Amino acid sequence: MLKLDDRDLAMLAILREEGRLSKAELAKRINLSAAPCWERLKRLEDAGIIVGYRAEVALKKIAAHIVVFMAVELEQHRTEDFALFERAIAPLDEIVACWAVGGGFDYILQIVTRDIDSYQRLVDHLLEGRTGLARYFTYVVTKPVKQSARLPFDLLLGREE
Repeated sequence: MLKLDDRDLAMLAILREEGRLSKAELAKRINLSAAPCWERLKRLEDAGIIVGYRAEVALKKIAAHIVVFMAVELEQHRTEDFALFERAIAPLDEIVACWAVGGGFDYILQIVTRDIDSYQRLVDHLLEGRTGLARYFTYVVTKPVKQSARLPFDLLLGREE
């Protein structure tokens, strides 16, 4: 694990909020000259800590859609059953995130699609496709309440006040 200092953490926090910030402005904000700032940035990228840069998109301004969380239980719980399910969902663009979880479910999926009909077609595809899906529970998002690009670095590093 790469040891991060306060400047690295500041750089990460700034980039999470403003990914398009110029390298010169980033250097200025963390009180470094350009070359050392760029070296730090490259080190964080090479270490896999910074894995990409993205734009946040206001999807509601582009197209009507729904967001659904689906809790999934598999029929069997062998390694190959998990691998089969994960391979089956990987190419499905509507599934924008998937987490393997402990507890009562095996996976939580985040799905973005046009409407309930298109969601049901996706479910039918999963059920008919021999993916190992035994049961699923649907949770339709009615409104976003909190979505944050910020990560609690201080808390995670035991530096909370």
